[in-house]
Amino acid sequence: MKIIPKAPTAKNPPEQFTGDVWVDPITSPQEPDQRMVVGRVRFAPGARTAWHSHENGQTLHITDGVALIGTRDGTVVRATPGQTIYTPPGEEHWHGATPDDFMEHLAMLENGDDPATTTTWLEHVTDADYTRAASAED
Repeated sequence: MKIIPKAPTAKNPPEQFTGDVWVDPITSPQEPDQRMVVGRVRFAPGARTAWHSHENGQTLHITDGVALIGTRDGTVVRATPGQTIYTPPGEEHWHGATPDDFMEHLAMLENGDDPATTTTWLEHVTDADYTRAASAED
């Protein structure tokens, strides 16, 4: 048993996010056969990920605020603290905060065989698509 040293909070890159988003890594693989990665991610109002998918899926557990999670077919899920959302492997999606409030979630996923390809990042969600998604759920 060991205490895992805390990694510093990092601001996520603008190539993959719109707005201000910060991540606190919680855990990454500790042994050669492990794949689990968990991070606490905080989104400023209006901030969101770019479109992306995960090789082995992703689970989001909302801890604060209201999350918007969008899919390519136009579905938008509004999730509140205590709710958990699962996105299956390969499903293109985005997630972020509502326009008026911060949002925080735990992001949990398993690395792929090549950790560098675990997440496939795509284009940014347009302001028009984000606004439509946010207002459709009000």
